[in-house]
Amino acid sequence: MSAPAVSSLRQSSSASQAFEIRPFDAPLGAEILGIDLGTPLNAEDFARVHQAHLDHGVLVFRDQHITPEQQIAFSRRFGELQIHVLKQFLLAGHPEIFIISNIVENGQPIGLGDAGKFWHSDLSYKELPSLGSMLYAQELPEEGGDTLFAQQQLAYETLPAELRAAIDGRRAAHSYIARYADEVFEGIQRPRLTPAQLAEVKAVVHPVVRTHPETGRKGLFVNENFTTHILDIPEDESRQILAELFAHSARPEFVYRHQWQPRDMVFWDNRALIHLATGCPRHLRRRMHRTTIQGDAPF
Repeated sequence: MSAPAVSSLRQSSSASQAFEIRPFDAPLGAEILGIDLGTPLNAEDFARVHQAHLDHGVLVFRDQHITPEQQIAFSRRFGELQIHVLKQFLLAGHPEIFIISNIVENGQPIGLGDAGKFWHSDLSYKELPSLGSMLYAQELPEEGGDTLFAQQQLAYETLPAELRAAIDGRRAAHSYIARYADEVFEGIQRPRLTPAQLAEVKAVVHPVVRTHPETGRKGLFVNENFTTHILDIPEDESRQILAELFAHSARPEFVYRHQWQPRDMVFWDNRALIHLATGCPRHLRRRMHRTTIQGDAPF
C-alpha cells in the first residue's frame, strides 16, 4: 500500500502541540481540539493527524484562524493540490483555493453556489481523483448549511450478497458534465464550459469498488453526481444496479451530519466517503474555501 506524498520530516524540529482527538458518536468522524494549523506541525504531530484521518474519515479542526497561504501549506503536506476547472471561482492570487458560496455580488456569484446538491466524491471524474478535501468556514448562515458524509467502506461491507456479486470486478464511467445542467442556483445556470475546460474533464473509468491505497479496505466508488453507467452490461441493468447502490450508500447508519461552527476546518477522505451539502435559506450568506488534494488512480 502506498504512502501519501507528505513532507512531515521537514517539520521535525517544530515544537509539539498538545491537542485532543475526540471521535464523534457517529459511524465516522472526529474533532481535533487544541491544534493550531497556522503553525507547521512537527513530524510526530503530523503523523498523529494523518493516522486520525485514516481512522475516522472526517476530521474537524475547531476554531482555526488561518490565512489562505496557511491552508494551502497544510493541505500540501498530504500531496499535490488540484485546481478546479471553474477558474472564475478560484480565490484571487491563490488558485489552489476554490470558493464555495451562495453570495451574489453585482448579479454574479462569487463562488459555486450549488456545490454538492447530489451525493459525490470530489473529482471522481478525474484520472487521479481527490485524496481528500479541506473546507474552511469563512461565513456561515444562521441556520442550515450542514454537510452530510457517508462511509462507503461500511456501505460495501453491508451490501446484499447478490448486489455485491453483480459489481464484482466491474468498472464505471464518471463525468463532470453528467448532471452539470441540473445544477442551478437561484435561477443562475452554471457557467458554460469552454472547449478548453471540457478537455480538462473528459469522462474517465474507475472500478465500482476501490481498494483504499493506505488502509487496504474496500469501498464503493460510485456516486449519483458523476457516475453515469457501468461498463459492459446492458443500459437498463446498469441503471438498476446504480440506483440500488446509490440508495444503499447513503443509508442513515453510514452517515455523519456536520453542523458547522465558526472557523471550522473539515478534512475528509474522498477515497472512502461521499458527501452532500444540505443547503441553507437563500437569503442567508455562506462562504467556504476549499483545497483539494490529488490522490492515486483507483484500483
